[in-house]
Amino acid sequence: MHLQEFIINDIKPLSITDKISDLQMLFNQLTYSHIPIQNDGVYLGCISETDAHCFDGAKSINDCKYTIEGFYVRPTTNWLDVLEAYAEHDCNIMPVLDDNNTYLGYYELNDIIHLFNETPFFSEPGGIIVIEKGINDYSFSEISQIVESNDAKLLGAFISKMSTDLLQITLKISNTSLNDVIQTFRRYSYNIVSGHEEDSYIESLKERSQYLDKYLNM
Repeated sequence: MHLQEFIINDIKPLSITDKISDLQMLFNQLTYSHIPIQNDGVYLGCISETDAHCFDGAKSINDCKYTIEGFYVRPTTNWLDVLEAYAEHDCNIMPVLDDNNTYLGYYELNDIIHLFNETPFFSEPGGIIVIEKGINDYSFSEISQIVESNDAKLLGAFISKMSTDLLQITLKISNTSLNDVIQTFRRYSYNIVSGHEEDSYIESLKERSQYLDKYLNM
């Protein structure tokens, strides 16, 4: 997946000699969390909107340069790493520098999220299953084998939650034999945190519970 075509350069980085008021005015006009800052054409980093509104507008950006965050990505950075950078720096704009550290522009978070939504994990029809197992007991090869042994296709998988002892894995699976997949995971000692609404195992337990309630209330 090539991201270079999504580089935007309609915002020129402010100079470190510009006024804080210029920075504040730009934030008022835009919806971005950060604005890039440069010094004599050299990218320094970004200042957040929160920090910008904490300072006297009459001061220069240089007076608060200690708040500049020096994050960026390269044009060749993998899109998953770009998403991770957004999360790490809690931003919706990501500056892009070439190998000579020249500022090329920025990525907008919504564009990257849109690309993510076009992946088969989201775009292909299927069901979501969240499974849970001991952190030392799970195996992605085993998970794939369980899915494929039931004539289903694994469209995507990622670790969605992790604790000291347990982890949860979110799976996107083609709709074929979803219930069979769920039952097989149970036989392999995986806990089903959430699964397909037609999980007959759960429905069976509900029916038996209702029957027992009626019997006890006779």
